Amino acid sequence: MARVVVDVMPKPEILDPQGQAVANALPRLGFAGIAAVRQGKHFELEVADDVDDAALAQIAETFLANPVIEDFVVRRLDA
Repeated sequence: MARVVVDVMPKPEILDPQGQAVANALPRLGFAGIAAVRQGKHFELEVADDVDDAALAQIAETFLANPVIEDFVVRRLDA
């Protein structure tokens, strides 16, 4: 089995109200110096060793992310 991580983030041009809410709350909580926050999703998958990168990208693009408004990165943790 291999471990795979898929990180999904809103595209830079897409408004991120959850990230903005966090960024606005941090100074009120005493945390200074934070210019911006973007909130995304993090998925960890355990897959069979024979699942190839193309299949992982297809899973990410068709199920885990909305490619119209989100970018994603697929990383294998185990070689």
